[in-house]
Amino acid sequence: MKISTRGRYALRFMIDLAQHDSGDFIALKDVSARQEISIKYLEQITALLSKFGLLQSVRGPQGGYKLSKRPSDYKIGEILKITEGSLSPIACLETEVNTCPKKDDCHTYSLWQGLKRVIDEYLDSVTLEDLVNKNTEEDNFMYMI
Repeated sequence: MKISTRGRYALRFMIDLAQHDSGDFIALKDVSARQEISIKYLEQITALLSKFGLLQSVRGPQGGYKLSKRPSDYKIGEILKITEGSLSPIACLETEVNTCPKKDDCHTYSLWQGLKRVIDEYLDSVTLEDLVNKNTEEDNFMYMI
């Protein structure tokens, strides 16, 4: 499994919205400048995230985007699954029902099941708020010699 640019940028976009949340909508150009991500690419990401209800949007001069929920209500797994599709390490685990004809005789099937479970559990245990707080803690940390 390799997370694409779209998944990484989606997380950066969502973290940026959470960090700069003042209750107002945030212009895409502002996020684009802060994150150094093209507006065109962000438009593709926001369309996808909006479609699944993760964002609120308003058009026009005072328009922009904001989170639909509190940062603590977003699981990182949810964001990545929307932007990446399946996070499964192998194709036969991408759907609920495994239709692989070799499933019952596959010596590595349980290995891949376990890896998928660990990935899903970990990504669903981390919230957007966790990432925002981690960045804030690192920014405020002073190194002393």
